[in-house]
Amino acid sequence: MTVHEKLSMGQALNRALRDAMAADPSVVVFGEDVGPLGGVFRITDGLTAEFGEDRCFDTPLAESGIVGVAVGMAMNGMRPVVEMQFDAFAYPAFEQIVSHVAKMRNRTRGKVSLPMVIRVPYAGGIGGVEHHCDSSEAYYAHTPGLHVVAPATPSDAYDLLREAIASPDPVVFLEPKKLYWSKEEVELSGRPRASAIGRAVVRREGTDATLIAYGPSVPVALEAAEVADREGRSLQVVDLRSIVPFDDETVCAAVRSTGRAVVVAEASGFASVSSEIAARVTERCFHSLAAPIRRVTGYDIPYPPPKLEHIHLPNVERVLEAVDDLQWEDS
Repeated sequence: MTVHEKLSMGQALNRALRDAMAADPSVVVFGEDVGPLGGVFRITDGLTAEFGEDRCFDTPLAESGIVGVAVGMAMNGMRPVVEMQFDAFAYPAFEQIVSHVAKMRNRTRGKVSLPMVIRVPYAGGIGGVEHHCDSSEAYYAHTPGLHVVAPATPSDAYDLLREAIASPDPVVFLEPKKLYWSKEEVELSGRPRASAIGRAVVRREGTDATLIAYGPSVPVALEAAEVADREGRSLQVVDLRSIVPFDDETVCAAVRSTGRAVVVAEASGFASVSSEIAARVTERCFHSLAAPIRRVTGYDIPYPPPKLEHIHLPNVERVLEAVDDLQWEDS
């Protein structure tokens, strides 16, 4: 039965975990402080009380061990969902993710799959201290064998997580921390819908230029489009949702319809997901482009302290400056 509830993104993720655990006894949730406490952001709140300590439990502070245990579980019929407490805490597990999680299906010629989800609260916007904010998506996106997704709305958070847990392949699930408290009406279904991973969505129609964003940058792009509309310029906004697999069809159709594009992302611009998006769109849409693709990203520096975060992160002003730089005089 399908119901609708107004939920925050954090609540939608909690509901997705609860629904998946209720539907499938092989789904287990574990990580640092995810048990009785419910996690730093309370995403796993109540799961231990409802499903018991065998299904939702705390682990030692050892990210490599958390992911390594999940690999063994997934190889033996379980569907583990693990939490890396903060994005920059996940790096000790990177060797496990690259060497084993991403390669197991290929290494075994398809005989062994790893149906597991690695949840990563990521990106900025909360004034976090060192190691508590980072934009690590490029590391995972560059690793063949992983699916990488980043919801920007509570509805997509629910659907993407349900779909990720049901997937036979490993999924790195990037949760924008600053959007945990955003709210909207969410459609809650009894089963996962295979409709979001690998499919982008147009969040706002527009005719003059296309803004391409994902995760925490989607609200920035939408706000920029709203401001531009008041100034007489129509901007389209595309939300990737899924970084890997990448939806070339939707993105390129959107860019061809306007002839101009700006990619908006919090991560540093050099050798980034935004670089790949710009390259892919340029290769596929070259003859439809009226101007080179612009990017608005974080600066090429280590993630700054809280007092400088607002300078580092893309904002509406920087996005609109990039739009103004799209050679309108040549149109």
